[in-house]
Amino acid sequence: MLVHDEIELAKAEVGQKISSIARGSAAVAAGAVFGVFAVITALLTIAWALDTILVSNVGDVWIGFFIVTVVLVVLAVLSFLFAWRKLRVGAPTPTMAIDEARKIRETVSASATKS
Repeated sequence: MLVHDEIELAKAEVGQKISSIARGSAAVAAGAVFGVFAVITALLTIAWALDTILVSNVGDVWIGFFIVTVVLVVLAVLSFLFAWRKLRVGAPTPTMAIDEARKIRETVSASATKS
């Protein structure tokens, strides 16, 4: 019964760590998407700014592109920071279950030597 409980504890602990890694990976993917769109929008901003400066003075359309670029860059940075925090967990090892198993082994070996 005790071994079964330890296995369940290990499963729960590994599941929790894998869930954290999955969330971190999803955040990396979201950050990459935002980053790609930020690059595209930045290039469009530069194009519209050059058009406004060199060709026509119809309006400042490029300011809108610049604002969108800034928002996308902020979202990309926040996504990568979230991902870094989630992926910092490391390999999914059941440390609590290992510690409990070690304590149980010590207790059993101590009671066996007393007998």
